[in-house]
Amino acid sequence: MKEHSKYQINIQGLENKRHEFDFEGDDAFFESFEQELIEKGNFKANIKLDKSSTMIRLDVHILGSVTLVCDRSLEEFEEPIEIHEKYVYKFGDDYEIVSEDMEVIPFEAMGINLARNLFEYIGLAVPMKRIHPDLRDEDDEGGFVFSDTIEEKLKPKKEEFVDPRWAALQILKKDL
Repeated sequence: MKEHSKYQINIQGLENKRHEFDFEGDDAFFESFEQELIEKGNFKANIKLDKSSTMIRLDVHILGSVTLVCDRSLEEFEEPIEIHEKYVYKFGDDYEIVSEDMEVIPFEAMGINLARNLFEYIGLAVPMKRIHPDLRDEDDEGGFVFSDTIEEKLKPKKEEFVDPRWAALQILKKDL
């Protein structure tokens, strides 16, 4: 895609040393991916690339914000993001994704495209609960909230008869 070509780094002409690249993205970047997680946002990415004869190491720093919809109020809000990640490309015989932070690329590869990596890093920075900042200060237990009447029903009644043989053990239990 045309939008993704902006995030291409030509590695064939790079010397074996540290290089630095800067990328920017906006709404068009997020719209270029077929997904509904993030549709709007902007970011600046600083990539420090260490190239050697056997591998390429990337230090990725992303700073920006994404527009999300609140799970409670359905209002849009800006969520700031700041991401620090590392990624490794090892030179080998064929393309292969080894792990979430390592990939094998052929020695004759012309370049690497960071669009997918940048999108994944930003997507992982989006909170699972998308709560508008104005609503974050409210009481959020994150689970079921029992009313006083239900809690009272769950508590043991004090009027219940306690066998005297167990009363001594209850005293010891309270001391712990």
